[in-house]
Amino acid sequence: MTHPSLPDSFLWGVATAGHQNEGDNSTSDTWFLEHTTPSLFREPSGAACRGYQQWETDLDLAAGLGLSAFRFSVEWARVEPERGVVSAEALDHYERMVDGCLRRGLAPLVTFSHFTAPHWFAADGSWTAADAPARFAEQCDRVMARFGDRIAYGVTLNEPNLEQLLQAGAKLPAEAETLKTRMLAAAARAAGSDAYASANVIPAHRQDEFQAAFTRAHRAAREAIKARRADLPVGVSIAIADEVALPGGEERRDAKRAAVYDHWLREARQDDFIGVQNYERIVHGPDGEVTADGELNGMGTAIEPGSLAGAVRYAHEVSGVPVLVTEHGIQTSDDRQRAAFIPASVEALAAEVRAGTPVLGYCHWTLMDNFEWIFGYGAQLGLHEVDRTTFRRRPKPSARVYADVVRSHRGALAGQGS
Repeated sequence: MTHPSLPDSFLWGVATAGHQNEGDNSTSDTWFLEHTTPSLFREPSGAACRGYQQWETDLDLAAGLGLSAFRFSVEWARVEPERGVVSAEALDHYERMVDGCLRRGLAPLVTFSHFTAPHWFAADGSWTAADAPARFAEQCDRVMARFGDRIAYGVTLNEPNLEQLLQAGAKLPAEAETLKTRMLAAAARAAGSDAYASANVIPAHRQDEFQAAFTRAHRAAREAIKARRADLPVGVSIAIADEVALPGGEERRDAKRAAVYDHWLREARQDDFIGVQNYERIVHGPDGEVTADGELNGMGTAIEPGSLAGAVRYAHEVSGVPVLVTEHGIQTSDDRQRAAFIPASVEALAAEVRAGTPVLGYCHWTLMDNFEWIFGYGAQLGLHEVDRTTFRRRPKPSARVYADVVRSHRGALAGQGS
């Protein structure tokens, strides 16, 4: 029997996101950019996984894996498709999802903004507009008023530091940055506005401006959420690689941490938890990043199951608050890699918890292969395949492996008695 090192309150979940799963999110900024010429997006999201219609099926899949949590986003663009126009149907839909989670024993983990925002918001200054924090706080308030009494955790913003991470690691070629700028300029012209912006395609020269804007929005959202329910744990989720230094590489590692993570980890000191989203380890040598030996994932870095524990440790060291693993996974079309990666990663995470780092739960990204932003449907991170014609979900072997990991930990706790 597995030695229980995780508390019985530990949440086992999967993470999803509205735009990537639901389909036809046509009043959003991302949808507009997918249909802009030129576009950085490889292909339009279209019907995605038809998750808006098949949400009950998807909750059944999560419950069938023996999970205890389900992370999803409330799409602001659906709730407020035009400025000041609130969709009762959309609020009804997300309330049904919350209640559907609870009926299945899944704690609802709600993300209030998972990159996408309404088209009108993007065309009217986006997150840097003077009234953006107030507009976002209004959205958080209306969501909380409807079903905030029934959710388990609130994540204000998803990965507001993603662009810093991509640029610090030179993850996108220089021509992608040029195309991004051209796309946003074309979108502004098409929208009839001075500028157009979206949370996960920010030009390099606007990074600092957007970091300040996201910080204001996060604080306003936290205040609005807490005003409705003071006891609800609220935090922000950040993208964080496990940054490791070889001898002589410490200065480079520390500079990367300072540029990409530390602002948000310090900000999280005022929150109830820090959301950690980890996919890789980056190794720093004295002359730059070093590619470690071994099999590579789809991101081009060595597969390292210990990366999650390292990222979690650093996030807690700087923030001082508990960690909620809001995303962790592996980009690969070879599910054998995923099936080996999950148990090894969880074992390393459990050892980190035994060593004293407080971790509230683990959400695997993601339930099913979906729309991976500028990469379209070309990147696979799901526990299930999705037929692009029938939208039928089919479990991969890794889904059963994850279920077995969860059962071994939850079963060990049950075997202890109470």
